[in-house]
Amino acid sequence: MKYTQLGRTGLKVSRLVLGTMNFGPLTDEADSHAIMDAALDAGINFFDTANVYGWGENKGRTESIIGNWFAKGGERRDKVVLATKMYGNMGADGEAWPNHEKLSAVNIRRAVDASLKRLQTDHIDVYQFHHIDRDTPFEEIWQAIDVLVQQGKILYTGSSNFPGYKIAQANEIAARRGNTIGLVSEQCLYNLYERRAEMEVIPAAQEYGLGVIPWSPLHGGALGGVLKKEVEGGRRSEGRAAGAMSGPDVHAKIQAYEDLLDKHGLEPGEAALAWLLTRPGVTGPIVGPRTAEQLGSALRATELDLSEELLAGLDEIFPGPGPSPEAFAW
Repeated sequence: MKYTQLGRTGLKVSRLVLGTMNFGPLTDEADSHAIMDAALDAGINFFDTANVYGWGENKGRTESIIGNWFAKGGERRDKVVLATKMYGNMGADGEAWPNHEKLSAVNIRRAVDASLKRLQTDHIDVYQFHHIDRDTPFEEIWQAIDVLVQQGKILYTGSSNFPGYKIAQANEIAARRGNTIGLVSEQCLYNLYERRAEMEVIPAAQEYGLGVIPWSPLHGGALGGVLKKEVEGGRRSEGRAAGAMSGPDVHAKIQAYEDLLDKHGLEPGEAALAWLLTRPGVTGPIVGPRTAEQLGSALRATELDLSEELLAGLDEIFPGPGPSPEAFAW
């Protein structure tokens, strides 16, 4: 496994991030523990979760599964860089009691304590805001974070799904306060198919020294060989992949993509992950395996060396927006 620094910090993390969203809803606790053991054995030390994972009546279940895994000992917690997220309401019925959602100082304090209890740990390495809060000023957010850092409950702070201007605003206010490091990472939707993050989000992250952590690196499976799987096993695309495949000319693009990778003797899903590892500013994509076999496929991506010819071919099929601001200004 290769490692890199998380943004401008001294924190060293693996080039693949283990996503845990499937733990609970799709993968039972025993299999989830086996996947985490396999990931750690393979050198993956960066684990990502969120307080809402488990969903519905089971919100928080994923964090509890991870906490039970930590409780097994064997230096599991010491070897993991643990990242979780907060923002959404934790009510099972979808209704939030006032101040039980978003980024008020009250909810940040409540949410971190609840996550620590479920995770069975005394600190969170990277505490992330799952979404922007249009009602809470960053002065209040950073005041709450500073207290948690001083208490030793969190070490670093990251964002998720932030636009570029909010990354800039957050870190400019942090700098003016003078007593907080600000955001050190941004978790965003980014893959070969969906490259809009290159317009503003990634340039802002690079400018302010944030590590970029792409989620949905296979665009919900659309980049994972979905057409080949349909032919071989009759499996229909679903979820994000189905949405992606419904657009005009998309089928032809995905077919061209799979044909190109077949020509180079590569598996589509592994190549899509390897492509992200070539992108400027990217710390590592989040992989969310449901099985140990899927984890093995993701690990192979770190060993691929994509040729310039292949990278040019991928750009031809899925052209990015181009440099900012020229892409939209000239």
